[in-house]
Amino acid sequence: MNNVEHNDFSSLQIKAEKIRKRVIEIIYHAKGGHTGGSLSIVDILTVLYFNILNIDPGNPDMPERDRFILSKGHSVESLYCVLAEAGFIKDAILQTYGQFNSLLTGHPTRKIPGIELNSGSLGHGLSVGVGMAIASRMDQKGFRVYVLMGDGEQGEGSVYEAAMAGSHFQLDNLVAIIDRNKLQISGKTERIMTLEPIKTRWESFGWEVLETDGHDMHDLTGTFKKIPVLKNKPHLIIANTVKGKGISFLEDKPEWHHGVPDRDQFHRAIDEIQDRINKMI
Repeated sequence: MNNVEHNDFSSLQIKAEKIRKRVIEIIYHAKGGHTGGSLSIVDILTVLYFNILNIDPGNPDMPERDRFILSKGHSVESLYCVLAEAGFIKDAILQTYGQFNSLLTGHPTRKIPGIELNSGSLGHGLSVGVGMAIASRMDQKGFRVYVLMGDGEQGEGSVYEAAMAGSHFQLDNLVAIIDRNKLQISGKTERIMTLEPIKTRWESFGWEVLETDGHDMHDLTGTFKKIPVLKNKPHLIIANTVKGKGISFLEDKPEWHHGVPDRDQFHRAIDEIQDRINKMI
């Protein structure tokens, strides 16, 4: 079955803001996490889980489900909050994040319903996604595989081995997404390792490449629903985002890659998000 369809983009935006608020809450109470990168992918995950993926929280292992891999697994806080909002895990479990013996570790774990891969070793997600996409074809299941990578992750050589394989096997059921927030742990991506022109680079590997505003619900949804654009070609979506999106004093600052808000910053962030929610309702 398809997940809940939300043609009302304002409803999707409200949901994303509530998830963004929850992300800050669990990171603050855990006193640890990857704040900036988790916030930059909230809108992407919201569109995927509530408007695109063929998934069922009541039957998380159904064979024909779409697969989602968070290759940038250090941003797991957003994924946990989305899974809780979607009904895969209970809120009581979400509240244990960062506590001793919690099921919710600092990187995705398959012990949690809805998570397909223990990820976070950067560069591995797309390789596994290629294998899953091939399996879908061999088993005639028809599911799609979505892999969300960071832009800093593009410095890993295994990403490009997987890119070659995806093209070679003509995996039009494979969708890679780059969270293009232009920052990584050490600073600006272009200073650390030049990535541009990303679009041309991936096209040269034989991929169909689309670009989108990674914070615009309408643009994101429209881009995902265009797929497959061409038969026999894997797809890459470059989602242009802002690290720390949605909290003004965090945005586009590399120190918030894994910065944790103090008490005053936490309340400022919550007030800022809640103010936006109040204006949308």
